[in-house]
Amino acid sequence: MAVSEVAELATRILDNVDRIIIGKRTVAERMLVALLCERHVLVEDIPGVGKTTLARAIARSIGGEFRRIQFTPDLLPSDVSGISYYNQKTGEFNFRHGPVFSNILLADEINRATPRTQSALLEAMEERTVTIEGDTMPLPRPFLVLATENPVELEGTFPLPEAQMDRFLIRLRIGYPEDEDAELAIMERYRQQHPLEDLTPVSSPEDLLAAMRQCREVFVDTELRRYLARIVRATRQADAVSLGVSPRGTLGLFLASQALAAVRGREYVLPDDIRELAGPVMEHRILLNPEARLRGRTGSDVLQEIIESVEVPVEQL
Repeated sequence: MAVSEVAELATRILDNVDRIIIGKRTVAERMLVALLCERHVLVEDIPGVGKTTLARAIARSIGGEFRRIQFTPDLLPSDVSGISYYNQKTGEFNFRHGPVFSNILLADEINRATPRTQSALLEAMEERTVTIEGDTMPLPRPFLVLATENPVELEGTFPLPEAQMDRFLIRLRIGYPEDEDAELAIMERYRQQHPLEDLTPVSSPEDLLAAMRQCREVFVDTELRRYLARIVRATRQADAVSLGVSPRGTLGLFLASQALAAVRGREYVLPDDIRELAGPVMEHRILLNPEARLRGRTGSDVLQEIIESVEVPVEQL
C-alpha cells in the first residue's frame, strides 16, 4: 500500500464518520492517526457531546470485531479479560473469552471502574496479550482501545493512574457544536432515526494493518527527530512540571507524526505535524507541581510555552 492509498483510505473513513458526527473532522482525524499507530485513544469530555457515538462510528467504519464494555464500580477483571470455568459435561476447564478479545474495544466511562478492574487492561494495551492463570494468549490484530471518560462528574469515579494514562497515545476532547448551523444540522440528521443504524464499514482490519505498515515508512529527517526529542526533554526540565513525558511518549509522538503525514498524503513529516500533535499526545503525560496548579496554570498552557521555546528546524537551501 502506497502513501496515496493510505490517504484515500483515511478520506473514506473520515467521510463515513462525517455522516454521524458533524463539524468534528479534526477530532476524528486525530483518532484515526492513533488507530494507524495501533495505539489507544482516550476521549475525555462532558456528557452528551458524542464521545461514545464517535467511538462507535470509527469502529464501525473500519470493520472488524467490535465489543463494548460499560465500566461500573462492580465490574470485575474477569468481566474484561474472561474466565476459566469447569465444564461438568467434559470434566475439563474451559476458557470463556472476555470482550477484550476483539479488534476494537470501546471502554465506556472507564473511570467508573475500580483500579483493580482498570489494571486488567494494562497488559492488553501494552503487550496485546492476556494472561489468565499463567497462560498468555494473544489478542487479535489490530487491537485498539477507545476509552471515554467524564471529567466533570467525580462522584463514584476512580481517576486513571499515570501508568494507564501513559498507555493512551492521544487524549481528545470533542467540545460543543461550533455554531448554530451545526446544532440545527444535528437535529435534522437525528430527526427520524439514529444514523449509526445505516453506517456500514468502508475498510477492513487487513486494510488497516497494511496502512499501519506504510505509515512506518514515512520519512522523518534527522533534524526533525532531534527537534521532537528536544520538545520531550524540555518537559522534563520545566520548572512547572514534576513529571515529564516518558520515552513511550517520545515514540508515540514520532509514530503519530508519521501517521498524520500519511493521512494527508505526504511521504515525509513536517515540523507542523509534530507541533500539531504535541498537545494531544503529551498533555496527559505531564504532571504539574503543586505551585503551578495553585497559580491556575494548566498542562496545556505549560506545554504550549515549552513548544514555543524550542527552536524549529528550517530547511537548508
